[in-house]
Amino acid sequence: VLTSLQSTALPLVIEFSFTREIEDRLLAPLPTSMVAVEKIVFAALRGVLAGVVMFPIGWVVLGSLNFEVQPLELAAFLVLGALTGSCLGLVLGTLVPPNRISVMFALVLTPLLFTGAAMYPWAALDSLRWFQIVTLFNPLTYMSEGIRAALIPNVVPHMNAAVAATALTVAMILAGALGIRGFLRRALD
Repeated sequence: VLTSLQSTALPLVIEFSFTREIEDRLLAPLPTSMVAVEKIVFAALRGVLAGVVMFPIGWVVLGSLNFEVQPLELAAFLVLGALTGSCLGLVLGTLVPPNRISVMFALVLTPLLFTGAAMYPWAALDSLRWFQIVTLFNPLTYMSEGIRAALIPNVVPHMNAAVAATALTVAMILAGALGIRGFLRRALD
């Protein structure tokens, strides 16, 4: 999610800055919205690659866990999470002015990580019900829970995989629509 988000937002901010590097891509013989979709797909591929690289590292670091890998579920959540992250990156990359992107990443990434259930299972927040509800507004929570369900389903409590997949899909569609709309607005300025 985070690699995809950064892989979309940072280059996009630079391309829309005063150099307007994006203009040569906008001259391609295809609809402008497809340029935005290309940005989403390319960043998602980078996100999936990052996940594939991190998987064996996590396996070595957490070797004492009893992994019960569900390969199709794992692949689905890697792809869904990467696409959602790149859609969110498109939103940030089109909404934030170039001179404020570093501040925006500081304001977005820290809460995203903190409330994303990456460091703890979502079910473990039962005693902090208000915080458990807040984390439901973060797509990273659903990605973390889906990956947890795909890797260690009987070791650590996790959210239902179907719920996590549905929430990620909804987040991806909403962020994608908002991001493409912002991209078209910025491209046609």
